[in-house]
Amino acid sequence: MDVILVDTSVWVNFFRAQETASTLFLKNNRDSVTIATCPVVVQEILQGIINDKEYKSIGLYFDSLLKLQGSHYLLAKDAANLYRQIRKRGYTIRKPNDCLIACYAIRNDVKVLHDDKDFSFIAACSELKIQSV
Repeated sequence: MDVILVDTSVWVNFFRAQETASTLFLKNNRDSVTIATCPVVVQEILQGIINDKEYKSIGLYFDSLLKLQGSHYLLAKDAANLYRQIRKRGYTIRKPNDCLIACYAIRNDVKVLHDDKDFSFIAACSELKIQSV
């Protein structure tokens, strides 16, 4: 079964019931793929939830997902280096946390499902694999 790291951009649209190619892929393939997460995605999603009941429910859901592994310090250095390399090519990633998310995917050899164009630039400049939808 394929493992896919779902980016925050997809989760936000998914929880808001906004249909995008990525949210439809997630909705239609949840039983045929393993959904993974990483600390950055969990933080970004949970910090945006105001309602306590929703926070608890979504927190429990994220607890059930596959948690990608890696040394936080090595991944931080990898992400900084990735950000720098892309910037040297003339493009600045808008949210540096996207580089960290990408590094979790690269280190764990999984694809990223996203609704954020920065991941396309990251993939063009690195070993990041994008889930086609």
